Amino acid sequence: MNSLRFRWVLLTLLATVTTASAKQPNIILIFVDDLGYGDLGCYGNQEHETPNIDRLAAEGQRWTSFYASGATCVPSRRGLMTGRHPSLMGRVNLVESRKHLMPAVLKQHGYATAMLGKWHLAGYPKDFTRSPMHPLECGFDQHVGTPGSNDVPAPKGKKQTREVFDACDKFTFQVPLIQGRKVIEFPANQELFTARYTKQAVSWIKEEREQPFFLYLAHNMPHAPVFASEKFQGRSRGGRYGDVIEEVDWSVGQVMKAVENAGIAEQTLVVFTSDNGPWTMFGPHGGTAKPLRGEKGTSWEGGYRVPAIFHWPGKIKPATIDGMAANLDLHSTFIRIASGQQAGPQIVNQRGYISHDLTNSLFNAGATPRKQWYYNSGGAVAFRSGPFKIHLSTKNRSSNPDTRAREPLVQHKMPLLFHLEDDISESVDLSANAPEKALQLRKEMEAFLATAPN
Repeated sequence: MNSLRFRWVLLTLLATVTTASAKQPNIILIFVDDLGYGDLGCYGNQEHETPNIDRLAAEGQRWTSFYASGATCVPSRRGLMTGRHPSLMGRVNLVESRKHLMPAVLKQHGYATAMLGKWHLAGYPKDFTRSPMHPLECGFDQHVGTPGSNDVPAPKGKKQTREVFDACDKFTFQVPLIQGRKVIEFPANQELFTARYTKQAVSWIKEEREQPFFLYLAHNMPHAPVFASEKFQGRSRGGRYGDVIEEVDWSVGQVMKAVENAGIAEQTLVVFTSDNGPWTMFGPHGGTAKPLRGEKGTSWEGGYRVPAIFHWPGKIKPATIDGMAANLDLHSTFIRIASGQQAGPQIVNQRGYISHDLTNSLFNAGATPRKQWYYNSGGAVAFRSGPFKIHLSTKNRSSNPDTRAREPLVQHKMPLLFHLEDDISESVDLSANAPEKALQLRKEMEAFLATAPN
């Protein structure tokens, strides 16, 4: 072989190796609804059996200060899909920025995309099948699921109260199940949501394709009213809610088994997290945020801080990560993983875009880039900087579970001050002894809000 041909063959081999080493991974994002920080075995729960999620955590990274973008469904999903803080976006028309949503960007980088489950990114349009914010208009190739939460609409003449949840059956809340742009079941059997999505997810994973895939598995459960399929009913020590959690755990096990059977475990990043904290006020229909204070719809840690697990054999080493991150950080992180590059200026310069790339923390055990977090849920406002957190206004729950009247806000002239590393339950207010620290955090919050892209 002459030297010229030898060099050509060598360069070809090097190019092949480089391409193979830079192969885009599959991404599976499992996003559950209203799961509390304390609902899983790997986060301290002793009533719910969650061996599959616990295994995911043991083999990957378990994050302890991971935040939802909002303490309720829509804000959290807006942050997740846009990388933009929902309280800093203003009255934005998402239709105008659909090409920058997570699935659309991944599709631009060559990914096949599928969405299974609850969408709820843009409220409840009159005809979801024709909405400009339908998943198929936002970057997904395939879709099966519901427009929003499983408690909308409420039964005629009633509200979503504890009494109604106690008495309802699987068809009381008449929710459509939609495949693409076709309603395939109405009202949907809510006991089958988790099993149906799981079956669809396993089928998607098994499909033969040359391109990488992004699977967004957004379970309706465990949002109230909670339902499990027949084989899980009455099985858990945690009652009706525990049955639902254990079926979600089974679902995770089925997904991971499908990944392993397809021989793609080492080419697949799996992320598991929740959209916000638990709806504890609904008793057996809600979970727990323990040891955190608060619940869904509040600015206490229990409203925002959620379980988060990252799993990728050979890439992510088992660890517990205590640094801060948020689900909106997945936007820039997935772009970096898919493209090898940071998000471009057309994305980064959008109003409220504060997404951080977490890849250095995931793959190199580097320090987490997020050092601050802003909470704003229904007027309850708080801010965290490092281990310290202030509350400018608070409420203990989103509404009254018996009447659904809005919970009153308590305004604090001197912000409440907590040290979260010493007091994760936010039980000891330090503001009387350290007013200067509380005022310092208030100034940091003002600076944070002033410097966010607008």
